[in-house]
Formats: sequence, structure tokens, C-alpha cells
Amino acid sequence: MRHRKHSNQLGVKKEHREALLANLSTALITHGKITTTLKKAKALRPFVEKVITLAKDGSLHKRRIAISRVRDTAAVHELFEEKVEQFRDRNGGYTRIYKLGTRRGDAAEMAIIELIDAEDEGYAKKSKPKSKAKRAAKPAAKEEAPSEEEAAPEEEEVAVAEEAPAEEAAPEPEEAEVEEAPAAEAKEEAPEPEASADADADADDSDDTAKEKKGE
Repeated sequence: MRHRKHSNQLGVKKEHREALLANLSTALITHGKITTTLKKAKALRPFVEKVITLAKDGSLHKRRIAISRVRDTAAVHELFEEKVEQFRDRNGGYTRIYKLGTRRGDAAEMAIIELIDAEDEGYAKKSKPKSKAKRAAKPAAKEEAPSEEEAAPEEEEVAVAEEAPAEEAAPEPEEAEVEEAPAAEAKEEAPEPEASADADADADDSDDTAKEKKGE
């Protein structure tokens, strides 16, 4: 059973498939770019990239393994001696596939597969599109910001208005002092009747003494 084996079978037996991939990899290594069906291109990609990884090692044992898979000594020699240098600083992803659309006749999906150059930096990463909720949240936040700024001066004006009546109400203590001043004067004037009463008492005593002296 071939459970969990998801490799491209290409509708042929194992021997046929190995020979087919060997011929395609030889053409790709030799020319750098080939046009084939999309299914064959996707099957060729992992096959040829594993061979390139063997070439990066460069040992005799790895070279013999590559020859047994590619089945072309000249192509393997070219890969190990010349083309491997362009893959030294790249960790995987040595090939690229471009879709060409369908082929006229049998409507098979066609593609171009090519080896990536050393100077190729690849495609720039696209930023993920923002969700509609985030887009709607940004204008709402912008609208809320001015309203808060407008609310701040209004609060300042209310505070100033509250402080102004408080300052106007401040002079009331002076009036209280003015009212307290007459009260103090009244208190000072109150003891005068007592002084006059004492004076009358002294006068009566002096009259009594005078009468007693006359009687004697």
C-alpha cells in the first residue's frame, strides 16, 4: 500500500518515472531552463534540488550518487564543477516554476522551470492585506481624537467660568469685617452707663457727708 506517499506519480511505473526525471534533470542542468507540463515540473523540482544538494557537498561518494540518479556524466560534471557555486549561499529553493497556461490540443497546463541565479534575490514579500475591521477602526480613531481635543478646551472654559464666580465671591469677608467693626464700637460704648452710674453714686455719697457735717 502507498499510504501517505504524495509524490507525483505522473501516471507511469517507477522505472519509467525515474528515466523521465533523469532526462528532464539533464536538460535543466545543461540549459538552465526548460518548458514542460506543470505536473512534470512539480515532480522534477524536488528531484533536481536533491541532486544540487549532493553537488554542494562535492565528495566522490556524492558525485557517484548523483550520476546514478541523473545518468549523464557530463551533466553531473558540469553541475559539480561549475554551476554549484551559484548555490553555495542559498539554503534550498534552487529552482523556480512559472505557469504558462494550457497547451493547445490537449489543454495540458504548461510551465517553465529554471535554475535560480546567485544574484537573484527573489520576490519581495507582500504585506498582508488589512482586514475591513481594522480599516474601519482607523477612521473612527481619527474622528475620536479631534473630539477629545475639542472637549479639552470646553472643560478648561468651564473650569475658568467656575473660578471667576469664586473670585467674585471672595470680597464677602471684607463686608463681614465692616459689619463686625460697628459691633465692636457698640461693645466699647456699652460700659459708659456704668461709669455714669458710679459718678452719680459718688455724688450722692458726697451730699450725705455734707448733710451730716451740717447736722453736727
